[in-house]
Amino acid sequence: MTFAYEPSWLNAKRPPLSQSLPLSGDFGAGEAVAFFGGLLPEGTPRQILARQLGISAANDFGLLEALGGDTAGAVSLLAPGSDIPSTTGDDVQWLDERQLSDLIAEIPSRPMHAEGDGEWRLSLAGAQDKLPVIVDKGGRVGLTQGRTPSTHILKTPIAGLHDTVANEAYCLELGRRLGIDTVTAAPRRAGDRECLLVARYDRRSTASGIERLHQEDFCQALGVPSDRKYQAEGGPGLPGCFGLIRTAVSVPARESPRLLDYLGLSFLVGNHDAHAKNFSLLYDPDSHLAALAPAYDILCTVTYRGVKPMSRKMAMHIGGEYRPGWVRPRHLERLFADAQLGPAASRRRLHALAVEAPAHAADARRMLVADGWDANTLEAIEAVVGERSRMLADITAPRGRTSRQVQAAS
Repeated sequence: MTFAYEPSWLNAKRPPLSQSLPLSGDFGAGEAVAFFGGLLPEGTPRQILARQLGISAANDFGLLEALGGDTAGAVSLLAPGSDIPSTTGDDVQWLDERQLSDLIAEIPSRPMHAEGDGEWRLSLAGAQDKLPVIVDKGGRVGLTQGRTPSTHILKTPIAGLHDTVANEAYCLELGRRLGIDTVTAAPRRAGDRECLLVARYDRRSTASGIERLHQEDFCQALGVPSDRKYQAEGGPGLPGCFGLIRTAVSVPARESPRLLDYLGLSFLVGNHDAHAKNFSLLYDPDSHLAALAPAYDILCTVTYRGVKPMSRKMAMHIGGEYRPGWVRPRHLERLFADAQLGPAASRRRLHALAVEAPAHAADARRMLVADGWDANTLEAIEAVVGERSRMLADITAPRGRTSRQVQAAS
């Protein structure tokens, strides 16, 4: 796979597709795969897709050719000479509740709703079962073949783990209550099936319909392929992520604290899967300037340790320490220095999140339980938040004082 910009793109002074694909020069397989391969599913969904489409699972180009109609961001991939497809909605199939329930059940065995004839051209990165869909103002869910932009991502329960829909909804709701910019997500049932409907931040409604907004995750922006997304495998670490913020966004002083908030939230809820593909840049279509996208894919993973082997280590270390229970003030100080963050302000912000989290966690649990979601699961996650809040409050407490002393003094 290789990539080069058409002269007409350069002459029109259009922006680059990626921070890792500047307008100067042509790009070989390494650079091209990091961005374009990053649009494709991973893990088991990718293996199943490849078998169903009759394409090698390692063939990024072939999979993109089959699936690349509606992807993350504003990129659509078409065969040479193809016309730009209409976005009038003539390819949308609206579903009733029974059909929605059937779709949720089908997604694990038919990722991206793909068929060998190429009628459905949809792609999302990641290893979780999910599907781009359209949701109208009345809550009706529809399928798009890939021409009309999707508006939401439908995420199904993760196989082998209980109540992941309520889990993710809870973690995102906690972030929202803490004042953190998280994606809008609603847990939903269709018959006896559950799903999470996540509003796409890379779409906006206009007078002429839904418009795609360009975005890229941090692995794509840093030129790192998806199979190296974890820092322990050579993927980006936190200093590199904050370095990307400093060079790529329009107002680094505004976006760096937001990224720190995302890290604080992942620590508090016990999300050990916060790797670089779970952070993204979102581009303004008018100015082509970048900002940090809302937080997404936040799940309490530590609550499943007794159910399934789960890593006790975080996806990216904090000042050299991967184990959350072993993080000490010196590790935070090292992170602040390596990431070029103001240590005093950063420590105060993390401390505030830790102190405020338990009350907001209780409120979020009560709200979801009142809506009929499993109380035991949510109570278990709330307990994780309580434990992590005490840990983070102690780590970030003013010198010589514990979190309990600080709380008593206030």
